[in-house]
Amino acid sequence: MTDQTLSPEATVAAPPAHAIARKPVSDAVAGWLLSLPLAGVLLFFLVLPILMIVVVSFWGATEFSIYPAFQFDNYEFLLTSPVTYQVFFNTVKYALITWAITLVIGFTVAYFLAFHVRSLTWQVVLFLLCTIPFWTSNIIRMISWIPFLGRNGIANSTLISMGVIDEPLEWLLFSDFSVILAFVHLYTLFMVVPIFNTMMRIDKSLIEAAYDNGASGFQTLVNVIIPLTKPGIMIGSIFVITLVMGDFITVRFMSGSQKANVGRLISNDIALLQYPSAAATAVILLITVLIVIAILLRFVDIRKEL
Repeated sequence: MTDQTLSPEATVAAPPAHAIARKPVSDAVAGWLLSLPLAGVLLFFLVLPILMIVVVSFWGATEFSIYPAFQFDNYEFLLTSPVTYQVFFNTVKYALITWAITLVIGFTVAYFLAFHVRSLTWQVVLFLLCTIPFWTSNIIRMISWIPFLGRNGIANSTLISMGVIDEPLEWLLFSDFSVILAFVHLYTLFMVVPIFNTMMRIDKSLIEAAYDNGASGFQTLVNVIIPLTKPGIMIGSIFVITLVMGDFITVRFMSGSQKANVGRLISNDIALLQYPSAAATAVILLITVLIVIAILLRFVDIRKEL
């Protein structure tokens, strides 16, 4: 008979087998329980409404009623109408131009606040100063451009008094220019905030190391700052593009109802009680936005930023 003994250290160090088996299970259950409230909120307020829109997009409609059905008439009409492609072209055009302008302005403002303002107090003060226009309604800020850009507005009156022009410029208001100007005014801050947040996380020693190795200011910007700021740029781009593509009230007011985008198309269908057609247009718009976001996410992993 062999005498087998265990040392006190081995006896103390070895936990019961059932405790090892139960711990991961309990952690998994606790994780699921903690995520249930948020999952319920997302299911009720996000997933179910989207599913309802998809279902209604297959329904039929007459001039006086809507009836449940499963047909592709709404999608067939949208995809075969030249008006749809023109409207989507205008939407993408507004989104791309607004994105480019807000990116330049947002990056410049964020760069100035992050690297040229040394005092944290002044950074906060100037950042809050950028947010002052957002203390008022979007519609008020948008409509405020109308008396400024009008035929007899401040801009034309000033240019005429200075002798720059002889007659008022008609394209300042109720045009693509006024629509894009309003978009830039409304959504630039959505580009400034994520870029500024990303720049504040950049280790300043990396920039000093670039200068110590002989890099110029432009080389440091291109090879150090911009690559490290990509997550913020992508987050801001997603914000701006999705907001512009879903906006309809800005296009309506600033174009004088002379231009249209997808949002206005949906709004007009709802006003005419053509809910299935509006739902189908919304589904196509959602797919388009998701494709754009998927393309943007291919360039950078924003989970590191979040």
